[in-house]
Amino acid sequence: MPRLTDQPVPGCLARLIALHADWYGRHWGFGLAFEAQVAAGLGDFAQVLPHPDCRLFLALSDSGAVVGGIALDGRARPAARIRWFILDEAARGGTGRRLLRAALDFAEARGLGPLWLTTFAGLDAARRLYEQHGFHLVAEAPDTSWGVRVREQRFERIMPVP
Repeated sequence: MPRLTDQPVPGCLARLIALHADWYGRHWGFGLAFEAQVAAGLGDFAQVLPHPDCRLFLALSDSGAVVGGIALDGRARPAARIRWFILDEAARGGTGRRLLRAALDFAEARGLGPLWLTTFAGLDAARRLYEQHGFHLVAEAPDTSWGVRVREQRFERIMPVP
Protein backbone atom coordinates (compact mmCIF):
# COMPACT_ATOMS: atom_id res chain seq x y z
CA MET A 1 0.00 0.00 0.00
CA PRO A 2 1.49 3.38 -0.96
CA ARG A 3 2.43 5.73 1.86
CA LEU A 4 1.13 9.29 1.93
CA THR A 5 3.17 12.42 2.52
CA ASP A 6 2.69 16.15 2.26
CA GLN A 7 6.41 16.70 1.72
CA PRO A 8 7.41 17.28 -1.92
CA VAL A 9 9.90 14.88 -3.46
CA PRO A 10 12.15 15.55 -6.46
CA GLY A 11 10.23 15.14 -9.71
CA CYS A 12 6.80 15.00 -8.06
CA LEU A 13 5.31 17.73 -10.25
CA ALA A 14 6.58 16.14 -13.44
CA ARG A 15 5.21 12.78 -12.36
CA LEU A 16 1.76 14.20 -11.52
CA ILE A 17 1.64 16.00 -14.87
CA ALA A 18 2.66 12.78 -16.65
CA LEU A 19 0.02 10.75 -14.80
CA HIS A 20 -2.67 13.24 -15.89
CA ALA A 21 -1.44 13.41 -19.50
CA ASP A 22 -1.20 9.64 -19.82
CA TRP A 23 -4.51 8.67 -18.21
CA TYR A 24 -6.68 11.40 -19.73
CA GLY A 25 -4.96 11.01 -23.10
CA ARG A 26 -5.55 7.26 -23.25
CA HIS A 27 -9.08 7.25 -21.84
CA TRP A 28 -10.55 10.57 -23.01
CA GLY A 29 -8.42 11.80 -25.92
CA PHE A 30 -7.09 14.84 -24.05
CA GLY A 31 -3.95 16.19 -25.67
CA LEU A 32 -1.20 18.73 -25.34
CA ALA A 33 -3.55 21.61 -24.41
CA PHE A 34 -4.73 19.68 -21.36
CA GLU A 35 -1.21 18.68 -20.35
CA ALA A 36 -0.10 22.32 -20.64
CA GLN A 37 -3.00 23.46 -18.43
CA VAL A 38 -2.14 20.90 -15.77
CA ALA A 39 1.54 21.85 -15.93
CA ALA A 40 0.87 25.59 -15.70
CA GLY A 41 -1.67 25.32 -12.90
CA LEU A 42 0.29 22.83 -10.83
CA GLY A 43 3.48 24.84 -11.33
CA ASP A 44 1.81 28.06 -10.18
CA PHE A 45 0.38 26.26 -7.16
CA ALA A 46 3.73 24.73 -6.20
CA GLN A 47 5.38 28.15 -6.16
CA VAL A 48 3.22 29.25 -3.19
CA LEU A 49 4.23 26.22 -1.12
CA PRO A 50 4.69 26.13 1.77
CA HIS A 51 1.42 27.97 2.43
CA PRO A 52 -0.68 27.62 5.59
CA ASP A 53 -3.89 26.90 3.65
CA CYS A 54 -2.46 24.79 0.81
CA ARG A 55 -1.11 21.25 0.66
CA LEU A 56 0.04 18.81 -1.96
CA PHE A 57 -0.42 15.25 -0.75
CA LEU A 58 1.51 12.52 -2.55
CA ALA A 59 1.17 8.75 -2.64
CA LEU A 60 4.57 7.07 -2.80
CA SER A 61 5.36 3.48 -3.69
CA ASP A 62 7.70 1.35 -1.58
CA SER A 63 10.57 2.55 -3.79
CA GLY A 64 9.57 6.20 -3.28
CA ALA A 65 8.08 6.74 -6.73
CA VAL A 66 5.10 9.09 -6.97
CA VAL A 67 2.03 7.00 -7.81
CA GLY A 68 -0.61 9.65 -7.13
CA GLY A 69 -1.51 12.93 -5.57
CA ILE A 70 -4.11 15.50 -4.65
CA ALA A 71 -3.90 19.20 -3.87
CA LEU A 72 -5.96 21.33 -1.51
CA ASP A 73 -5.80 24.97 -2.60
CA GLY A 74 -7.03 27.27 0.16
CA ARG A 75 -5.69 30.56 -1.20
CA ALA A 76 -9.28 31.81 -1.57
CA ARG A 77 -9.90 31.24 2.16
CA PRO A 78 -12.34 30.33 3.56
CA ALA A 79 -13.31 28.48 0.36
CA ALA A 80 -10.87 25.87 -0.89
CA ARG A 81 -10.52 23.77 -4.01
CA ILE A 82 -9.55 20.14 -4.52
CA ARG A 83 -7.29 19.88 -7.57
CA TRP A 84 -5.02 17.52 -9.54
CA PHE A 85 -6.37 14.32 -7.99
CA ILE A 86 -4.80 11.42 -9.88
CA LEU A 87 -3.58 7.88 -9.26
CA ASP A 88 -1.54 5.45 -11.25
CA GLU A 89 -3.93 2.65 -12.17
CA ALA A 90 -1.70 0.13 -10.36
CA ALA A 91 -2.09 2.09 -7.09
CA ARG A 92 -5.88 2.02 -7.01
CA GLY A 93 -7.77 0.14 -4.34
CA GLY A 94 -8.04 2.49 -1.38
CA THR A 95 -5.21 4.93 -2.05
CA GLY A 96 -7.52 7.47 -3.67
CA ARG A 97 -9.83 7.37 -0.68
CA ARG A 98 -6.86 7.92 1.65
CA LEU A 99 -5.61 10.87 -0.42
CA LEU A 100 -9.04 12.52 -0.47
CA ARG A 101 -9.40 11.96 3.28
CA ALA A 102 -5.99 13.57 3.90
CA ALA A 103 -7.09 16.67 1.95
CA LEU A 104 -10.43 16.83 3.79
CA ASP A 105 -8.77 16.38 7.18
CA PHE A 106 -6.35 19.18 6.38
CA ALA A 107 -9.21 21.48 5.28
CA GLU A 108 -11.13 20.72 8.46
CA ALA A 109 -8.09 21.36 10.65
CA ARG A 110 -7.52 24.73 8.93
CA GLY A 111 -11.19 25.71 9.16
CA LEU A 112 -11.57 25.85 5.39
CA GLY A 113 -14.86 25.50 3.60
CA PRO A 114 -16.88 25.22 1.55
CA LEU A 115 -14.77 22.96 -0.64
CA TRP A 116 -15.27 22.64 -4.37
CA LEU A 117 -13.83 20.78 -7.32
CA THR A 118 -14.37 20.45 -11.03
CA THR A 119 -14.52 17.20 -12.93
CA PHE A 120 -16.61 15.98 -15.85
CA ALA A 121 -19.42 13.54 -16.55
CA GLY A 122 -18.28 9.99 -17.16
CA LEU A 123 -15.76 9.70 -14.33
CA ASP A 124 -18.19 7.55 -12.36
CA ALA A 125 -15.78 6.05 -9.81
CA ALA A 126 -14.47 9.51 -8.92
CA ARG A 127 -18.00 10.86 -8.63
CA ARG A 128 -18.97 8.04 -6.25
CA LEU A 129 -15.91 8.78 -4.12
CA TYR A 130 -16.73 12.49 -3.97
CA GLU A 131 -20.36 11.84 -3.08
CA GLN A 132 -19.35 9.34 -0.38
CA HIS A 133 -17.33 12.18 1.18
CA GLY A 134 -20.17 14.70 1.20
CA PHE A 135 -19.72 16.46 -2.16
CA HIS A 136 -22.83 17.36 -4.15
CA LEU A 137 -23.18 18.21 -7.83
CA VAL A 138 -24.13 21.90 -8.07
CA ALA A 139 -23.55 22.69 -11.77
CA GLU A 140 -23.01 20.92 -15.07
CA ALA A 141 -22.48 22.39 -18.53
CA PRO A 142 -20.74 21.63 -21.83
CA ASP A 143 -17.12 22.78 -21.86
CA THR A 144 -14.15 22.61 -24.22
CA SER A 145 -11.51 24.36 -22.09
CA TRP A 146 -9.70 21.04 -21.55
CA GLY A 147 -9.20 20.61 -25.30
CA VAL A 148 -12.02 18.07 -25.68
CA ARG A 149 -15.77 18.59 -25.41
CA VAL A 150 -17.01 17.29 -22.04
CA ARG A 151 -19.84 18.00 -19.60
CA GLU A 152 -17.89 19.78 -16.90
CA GLN A 153 -19.25 19.35 -13.40
CA ARG A 154 -18.78 21.39 -10.24
CA PHE A 155 -19.11 19.61 -6.91
CA GLU A 156 -19.25 21.34 -3.52
CA ARG A 157 -19.02 20.20 0.06
CA ILE A 158 -20.06 22.25 3.04
CA MET A 159 -17.56 21.62 5.81
CA PRO A 160 -18.73 20.57 9.29
CA VAL A 161 -18.88 23.29 11.93
CA PRO A 162 -16.02 22.76 14.43
